[in-house]
Amino acid sequence: MYAATIPAVPYIAPWDIPFDDRMTMLRRGSPRAAYFYSVPDTSTFRYRAYNIAQSLAASGSRRGPSAAWFAEADLDRIGRVLDACDVLVLCRNSLYTDRIARLAAQARARNRRILFDVDDLVFNPDYIHLLMNTLGVNMRDQAVWDYWFAYVGRVGATFALCDAALVTNDYLAEHARAWSSKPARVVPNYLNREQQEVSDRVWEAKAAGGWARDGRICLGYFSGSPSHSQDFALISHTLGRLMDEDGSLWLRVVGFLDVPPELQRHRARIEYLPLQDFVNLQREIGAVELNLVPLQDNPFTNCKSELKWFEAAVAGALTVASPTLAYQGIIDHGRNGWLARAHTWEAVLRDVLVSVDDHRAAVAPRARQEARERFGWDRQTAAITAALFAD
Repeated sequence: MYAATIPAVPYIAPWDIPFDDRMTMLRRGSPRAAYFYSVPDTSTFRYRAYNIAQSLAASGSRRGPSAAWFAEADLDRIGRVLDACDVLVLCRNSLYTDRIARLAAQARARNRRILFDVDDLVFNPDYIHLLMNTLGVNMRDQAVWDYWFAYVGRVGATFALCDAALVTNDYLAEHARAWSSKPARVVPNYLNREQQEVSDRVWEAKAAGGWARDGRICLGYFSGSPSHSQDFALISHTLGRLMDEDGSLWLRVVGFLDVPPELQRHRARIEYLPLQDFVNLQREIGAVELNLVPLQDNPFTNCKSELKWFEAAVAGALTVASPTLAYQGIIDHGRNGWLARAHTWEAVLRDVLVSVDDHRAAVAPRARQEARERFGWDRQTAAITAALFAD
């Protein structure tokens, strides 16, 4: 684990700002997009609404497009939003209700274009069985089936209210087009300004300290939801064997994961940290040498974005990931990270671990530069504008 660090960053959700201030953001430029996300949160909302508005506001010019976000708490004033915007974006957690249907009808009456933003394959009921299996839920529980059919059905019903979709990658776009017969355009997930700023501080602290480590080699697993046990199972036996052989190996688990039985013998070298806010998460990622991204390979996981690579790269952590479509598209094996199929995880990890400092010196700067260039918060305006406002 890297010895240099930075203090914890005081965190206040940057999107908790008054309605009138968000209206000012929306009216700043032209054309204008109003994002509706039922209840803002630290995951999908951040990537799919907050980051968009931040990027479009970067220039400060009134000649370019603008965006802002609104939520259920704003519905009694939503007419003001619809009068001011050119495009209404209903985000995935805007599950169908009479209020969502009424919101769409109000937008339609004003001749506003309505887009649906979704970052997962959660609108087509044909994939519910696969989705549940991938998430490792209890498939013998009727209530679980009821929940997922209701959830996917309501997501799909909101999608049906819209003219087109905004998605995170080309593969998900293909699914959205096939299911809806509507256009789908890509706005990638990417870093926001706060993430980049704290990651720069993490990188600079490690560089100033000569990339010194504390004698441990820390493998990081960063889980944003409690549904990744099936993914982690791909590497748990491998990690157990490697930790058997090398007492300097530690595992850092941040977020949600019940460590499986095959790793219980190494509990003394497993560090658990609770789910972090998105700013301080960059501190924790930057402390580890290797970021582990095991994923099953199926249509659901192939709709996932590259975020676990770029959030690690910008903080100076190396990534080994399963070769889903997103990671195949961004990782050049051995150049800016590593790809490991289910049967090659052990071989790949051994190769990286045998000379982790040399690999860091060669790979980390390149990965960081590419992450900033492709997924920086100030590099997205053209893609956002084309997706939101092109005819």
